[in-house]
Amino acid sequence: MEFEKSKLIELKEKFDSIINTEEKENIEFWYARDLQIQLGYKRWENFFETIKKAMQSCKNAGIEVDNHFREIKKMVKIGSGAERKLKDYMLTRYACYLIAQNGDSKKEEIAFAQTYFAVQTRKQEIIEDRIKLMNRLEAREKLKESEKQLSKNIYERGVDDLGFARIRSKGDSALFGGLNTMQMKSKYGIKENRPLADFLPTLTIAAKNLATEMTNYNVTEKDMYGEKSITDEHVDNNLSVRNMLNKRGIKPENLKPAEDLKKLERRVKSESKKIADNNKLPKNEAN
Repeated sequence: MEFEKSKLIELKEKFDSIINTEEKENIEFWYARDLQIQLGYKRWENFFETIKKAMQSCKNAGIEVDNHFREIKKMVKIGSGAERKLKDYMLTRYACYLIAQNGDSKKEEIAFAQTYFAVQTRKQEIIEDRIKLMNRLEAREKLKESEKQLSKNIYERGVDDLGFARIRSKGDSALFGGLNTMQMKSKYGIKENRPLADFLPTLTIAAKNLATEMTNYNVTEKDMYGEKSITDEHVDNNLSVRNMLNKRGIKPENLKPAEDLKKLERRVKSESKKIADNNKLPKNEAN
């Protein structure tokens, strides 16, 4: 999900405003009912289901749940002026991260929270950089899905795995100004057994995905059959996307390669584990 600068600042300020600090041990934590509001959940019952999923994710990762999720009771005023106890949770940064991961990422608050709680710092520029990296991962997943669907579609129409590889390579050749998949790998210094898309910048991944989605649509809509007709369709779609980019002064083959997505994924996992290890709730409850 793309965020405008002003929206990023607005969301960051909202999440910053609900931070609590245990002064003795200088530990940051969040209350679940405060987080519920910032994540756009109207009903506690619905939000609590997400909390339970997050707790299970924590347990599945072999991490002590009580170190990151602590049930407490809070006194709140009701309409009559009387008070009653409500269940709440103290949450570490890692707990909030897991809650965001188990939420609906189509909601912009949750998409932002997935990055906000995944980094140890609240610096704006680091959050922005992280969001750019996560957008690239998301774009890559979308391309994987569209290519998987294309492979399935064309297999049902008489094209085997080798045929699919040829179709994809010719599509790449159309998108990259005559350079096929292997030639682009050579240009970027990528090993033959690694996917080209794992090293492409977000813009190029999105371009490939758009062309692939167009091919998927027309293959089924026009009921195409056989490698030649599907190849022609895929080449035409990649040329159309290339022409659109060229009109904006962008030549995909001239864009710099990006960081290996496999390394990025490993780093993301490593960072989340560090957050879990370094951010634990204080031994004494804070209400």
